Amino acid sequence: MMRANEDNAVCVSGTVCEEALLDHELYGEAFYALRLRVERLSGVADILPVTLPARICPCLPREGERIRIFGQLRSYNKSAEGANRLAITVFAKAVEPMGPEEAPQNSVQLTGFLCKSAVYRTTPFLREIGDMLLAVNRAYNKSDYLPCIAWGRNALYARDLPVGGRVRVEGRLQSRCYQKCLPDGSSVERTAYEVSCSTVQLLE
Repeated sequence: MMRANEDNAVCVSGTVCEEALLDHELYGEAFYALRLRVERLSGVADILPVTLPARICPCLPREGERIRIFGQLRSYNKSAEGANRLAITVFAKAVEPMGPEEAPQNSVQLTGFLCKSAVYRTTPFLREIGDMLLAVNRAYNKSDYLPCIAWGRNALYARDLPVGGRVRVEGRLQSRCYQKCLPDGSSVERTAYEVSCSTVQLLE
């Protein structure tokens, strides 16, 4: 279960849309990667990456299975096309089956430090957006660098937050497709993962 005092807590539930595949091994433990389809109230679905330690789930979820995952949002550097990119994943700490009538869940709570000034902008549809990057500490002197996006009044609030300030956000993890322009003038479709914030708060 998520606890209100956790600095990094995620609960997502939905349908497994790809079979779990072995991603890597570390200190003799296997870690699997899968994709989870989580529908929003609007009917739009987010396709979210999940990292699953073998020790918490001896029987791997199958494609089409409905599951609930409790865990944390993690980041790591991924080498692709000759460059390092920030990759985001839900790191599972517990997995349980969903009931047939249960609605999908998507909840994120983070407390971290603002890495740089929020980027405030307005979309072509005149929606106000504030992009933030939070450093969220975890065990063994490690940190996860997690992109967050605020809207409307929250975006205005985020614009004035001090760099290094301790910030708490709550919201949901979303996937967003975009076109990346390459040096040769061509473009390729990429997917960004970010926390869409419903609340943003500067802590004392």
